[in-house]
Amino acid sequence: MIKIVKGDPTPEELAALITVIAARAAAPAPAADPERASNWATYWRNARTPFHPGPGQWRASAHP
Repeated sequence: MIKIVKGDPTPEELAALITVIAARAAAPAPAADPERASNWATYWRNARTPFHPGPGQWRASAHP
């Protein structure tokens, strides 16, 4: 039930309001993003040090 407390809407304005409310109620809920990485993967992606190529860096990559 909708009750207009202030103002005097025209029948067209009232119809538009009811249409918007009905469309919003009928819309499906947004789905979760399936491509989003888990919190664990996100942590390690941000915690890693950047790779700096150069001589001997493959040895240094094993000992952060």
